[in-house]
Amino acid sequence: MRTTVEFDPDTAKAVEQLRREQGKGVSEAVNELIRRGLLAEGRREPFVPRTHHLGIRIDVSNVAEALDFLEGPSAR
Repeated sequence: MRTTVEFDPDTAKAVEQLRREQGKGVSEAVNELIRRGLLAEGRREPFVPRTHHLGIRIDVSNVAEALDFLEGPSAR
């Protein structure tokens, strides 16, 4: 497939660096970088929130009141 693509400066630099290092053409370098990105997406660690028991109960049915309680009224 032939198409015209405009690269941002950082991605153009990555393409050019790969071309120089491995002696590849633009299309080969772009395809390799895309494949690396696709493979890297599957390796992310799942987000696990950090929690701590504070020993208090907070009613979150009124969000503004809960934020005032947790952060103080000056945090708004």
